[in-house]
This record gives sequence, structure tokens and C-alpha cells, in this order.
Amino acid sequence: MTDQPSVPYWHLWTDAAGVSHQRRCAMTEFAWRSMQPPAAPQWQGEARHGAMTMVVTVQPVGWVGCWHENPKPQWIVPLTGRWFVESMDGTRTEMAAGEWSFGGDQGCREVDGRRGHRSGTLGEVPAVLLVIQLDDAPAPASPCGFR
Repeated sequence: MTDQPSVPYWHLWTDAAGVSHQRRCAMTEFAWRSMQPPAAPQWQGEARHGAMTMVVTVQPVGWVGCWHENPKPQWIVPLTGRWFVESMDGTRTEMAAGEWSFGGDQGCREVDGRRGHRSGTLGEVPAVLLVIQLDDAPAPASPCGFR
């Protein structure tokens, strides 16, 4: 068995004043078990929060969205290309394939024409994103709610 992993992710969240922020977090609570015996064990971490919907979205080269909140609490995983997310506090993160973030910025208030976040494509290829929306569960009320 290898050492227990730590898997990083970005968490976009809303504070009590209605302002969005981003924080680098990590999933650190993993169990060494089989997905389905007799398969060999592997490290498994869960971020389960009820029913989910999966969406694949393609952002064209040069695409930049306007300020908005995530429609539902959701995981966003870039499959190809690069993209950025900018939160209301001015934090801008850039992610490539294999990096991921949790969009939980629902309930923001508008400040200086900004509400939630804005995002866009970086580079010369479209950004293909896997989005896993939590259909019936609220986002964690503070950053790094997934361990």
C-alpha cells in the first residue's frame, strides 16, 4: 500500500456578506478498499451530496463569460484546453486538464457590477469541461468543505 493521497482542488464559495472567493483545498480523507471485489484495493475518496447531473460544455477559443453565479453547486473538471475563473475578491485561477474546482458561489450579492464569478478560455484550443451538478444539495457554507 502507498501513502494516503492528497488531491488538490479549487473551491469557489460565497461568504456571509455575499462576496465570492476562491481557496486552494485538498481532498485528504481516503479509504483503501476495492471498488468492487475481487478488484484490487485502491485509494477512494467520496464527495457525495445527493443526486447529480453531468454536463459536458465546450468553451470556444477566446470565449469569456459575463459575471454570474454557478447555476447549482457543481464540480468542474477541465478535460482538454485551459480556462480561468475570477471571483469577486479579485482572485483569478487558471486551470488545465486534470485540475478541478468546486463552484459553490450561489447567493452572491452584486458589488461594483460583479456577482459570483466570470470565466473564460485560455490559449489556442477550446476548453472542454466536465460539469457535475449537485441537484438536491446546498454547497458547503465555507471553503474546503470536501475532505
